[in-house]
Amino acid sequence: MRIKKDILEQIIKHAQEGAPIEMCGYLAGRNGVICKQYKMTNTDHSEKHFAFDPKEQFAAVKDARAEGLEFSAVYHSHPASPARPSQEDIRLAYDPSISYVIISLAGKQPDVQSFKIKDAQVAREDIEIVE
Repeated sequence: MRIKKDILEQIIKHAQEGAPIEMCGYLAGRNGVICKQYKMTNTDHSEKHFAFDPKEQFAAVKDARAEGLEFSAVYHSHPASPARPSQEDIRLAYDPSISYVIISLAGKQPDVQSFKIKDAQVAREDIEIVE
């Protein structure tokens, strides 16, 4: 996965500002580089799971189409657990073509990891930061 540095910084900031609630959103890009973040409201307001606001999802899809962007990833934070998919994350991974990015705040420094999930099989994905 290739992501612009400022977008990576923004998703970490989103996770930190919302802790201890899980923060979530979409990441979109073009030409294989993630260049836009769509913050979503976690309608569950939970420390252990998240759900997107359907109105915000619709607005994000509309905006991405208008800008010629493709959704590349779903991101969410793990305020108190490692940056790896939970059983619920795996169960709810509905699209094998996108990446699933997790920001862990459990350690001294934020840990951001990306995964591909297909048929309940999880594969870690390298993250390349671009300017």
